[in-house]
Amino acid sequence: MARPRFHTIAAFVVLAVSATWVLTGEFSSIGSAAKDTGETAAESPAVEAQEPTTLRTVGVLTPDFIEHNRIIRVSGVTAPDKRSTLATRSAGILGELRVEKGDRVNAGDVILVLEGDERGAMVETGRALLEQRKKEMENAERLVASGILPSTQADNARSALASARSQLETAEADVDRLTVVAPFSGVIDQVLVEEGAWMPSGEAVAVLLQLDPVLALGEVSERDIVHVQVGSEADVRLISGAVVTGKVRHISLEATSGTRTFPIEIAIPNPENRTPSGMTAEIMIKSKAVTAVKLPRSVVTLDAAGDLGLRILNADNTVGFVPIDLIDDSPDGLVLSGVPLNAKIIVAGQDLVSDGETVAAVPVGADALLGSDALAAGLSQ
Repeated sequence: MARPRFHTIAAFVVLAVSATWVLTGEFSSIGSAAKDTGETAAESPAVEAQEPTTLRTVGVLTPDFIEHNRIIRVSGVTAPDKRSTLATRSAGILGELRVEKGDRVNAGDVILVLEGDERGAMVETGRALLEQRKKEMENAERLVASGILPSTQADNARSALASARSQLETAEADVDRLTVVAPFSGVIDQVLVEEGAWMPSGEAVAVLLQLDPVLALGEVSERDIVHVQVGSEADVRLISGAVVTGKVRHISLEATSGTRTFPIEIAIPNPENRTPSGMTAEIMIKSKAVTAVKLPRSVVTLDAAGDLGLRILNADNTVGFVPIDLIDDSPDGLVLSGVPLNAKIIVAGQDLVSDGETVAAVPVGADALLGSDALAAGLSQ
């Protein structure tokens, strides 16, 4: 008879053990264990609910309020107070050029003279004719008064005198047009002609600039224009790093259609002409002083709607939120307005709490704000 194989015997042994486990009924303990586990889980919330709640600790500062001028910053460029391209008023040969580039001139100074001897001769002729007509009119009036001549002869003499005076004035005007004079005081920036050249009427000959005062031109947004007034003081930082001070001289009453900004002019004293025209500038306009506080940038936060502001401590130790207005950004921190005078500002842990949450407040001194990040880290632990 053949002996049974090993795997056959192993199969029978496993079958016997399984049947014995089923008959003992131990599998029912699985459900019991699940029930015990469920009861333990149900009881755990009650146990946790009995544990005391820990309030979050925040640092609170009572700020010092200051009077600070709102600074409105705009980009700009320097420009001359006046600029004129001088031109000839008559045709002729340039006989005398009296200026060079860089010369300072006063209003009324002669810039150049065109040749015109024949026009000067016409002036002399006109003066002589005028004197003759005056004498003829005087004689005619005496003769008319004595009854020798009719009154019409006096009228003819007066008409001839007026015609002679008109001819002289025309000749003098022709001579006057031979010269080009400075319409205002300033500096000759460019000379465009040379002596001896033929000059047609209306030919540009020189560029005259008035740089005292020099202007800083910029454009203020429609949001900030309400804070700018004529006469407001303004600092102008030039591309060279120099800072000059002036005042707002003009504010346009009409916004630029493309940008909705209002052009402004800042007049800056420039007696030595050290500030040139056409230089890039940053204009910082000072508005009226407002009540504000100076705080580190890390103190400012956002509410649920994304508005910029500060978290404050209410009288009942709950967290509140107040929107703020940024007045200035200085190296020492942000200058903010819109903060209530009796406000207690949360300066540490403000990003870890929400509106309406009750907190434990710890007073913080102004010196501690220099390490507000480290302070906030310590309070959050």
